[in-house]
Amino acid sequence: MRPLPAPSAQPLRLIVLLVFVMGAAPSPAMTAGCSDRCVCDDQLVVQCAGQELTDFPADLPLATRQLIISNNRIGDLPALQLNYLSDLVYLDCSNNSLTDISESTFGNLRKLAYLDLSFNTLIQIEDRTFGPLASLVMLRMTDNPGLSDIHSDAFSENVALQVLDVSRNNLTVLNISSLIALPALRSLGLSGNPWRCDCDTEDLCLWMQIEGFKFQGEETLNRGCVAGFPTLVLQGLNVGEPEKSIKKIH
Repeated sequence: MRPLPAPSAQPLRLIVLLVFVMGAAPSPAMTAGCSDRCVCDDQLVVQCAGQELTDFPADLPLATRQLIISNNRIGDLPALQLNYLSDLVYLDCSNNSLTDISESTFGNLRKLAYLDLSFNTLIQIEDRTFGPLASLVMLRMTDNPGLSDIHSDAFSENVALQVLDVSRNNLTVLNISSLIALPALRSLGLSGNPWRCDCDTEDLCLWMQIEGFKFQGEETLNRGCVAGFPTLVLQGLNVGEPEKSIKKIH
C-alpha cells in the first residue's frame, strides 16, 4: 500500500465552500446508522479515510454530502450503492486500488462538484465516463501509472469543469477535442506524462496558446513539441486557490 499523502487543510476549506455554495443546511441528524469504521457527523460528512477498507462502505446515510474514502484499498465503486447518494457534492477516492470506472458509476451524481481519483490503478477513461456529472467543477486524476488512454468524449458534457489535473499518469497523447468541450476550463495539469512528440501534441500546444494558457515553471517548448508539460492556467487566475474558482461559478 502506498504511503499516506501529507494532510492538507485545502480539502477541508473546499468542503465547507461546496456545502455553502450548493445550499446544504446542517442536518440535526444523519439518517439512522453509519457504516462500520466510518464517522458520520451532523454536517452530512462521512469520513472513512485510512480504515484499510477493501470494499466500498455499506449502509451510508442517503443524505451524505461529502464522502471521503481515501487511503484505503477499495477496488471498485459499485454503481448501485454510490448512486443512492444523489446529494453528494464532494467525493474523495484517492489512494485506493480502483481499476475501472464507467458512465454508470456516477449515473445519478448530478450535484457532484469535486471528484478525486488520484493514486489509483486506472487504465483508461471511456466515452462519457463523467457525462452525468453536470455540476463537476474540479477533477483530479493524477498518479495512475497505468492510465494511458482518455477517450476524446470523456469530458464532453462537463461544461462546468474548471480544474482538470491528469499529471503523472502514462498518457502519450491527449485529443484536444476532449478539452475544446470545456468552456469553463481554467487550470490544466499535464506534467509527468511520457508525451509523444507528434502532430497531436503540437495541436494541443497550439490550442493552449490560442486559448491563453501560460506555462508555470521552467518547462520549455522543444522543436515545437512540449518537453515537459507543467500545470497550465489561464491568465488572471491563481491556480493555488481553486476554491475561488468554485466561488466564481456559483
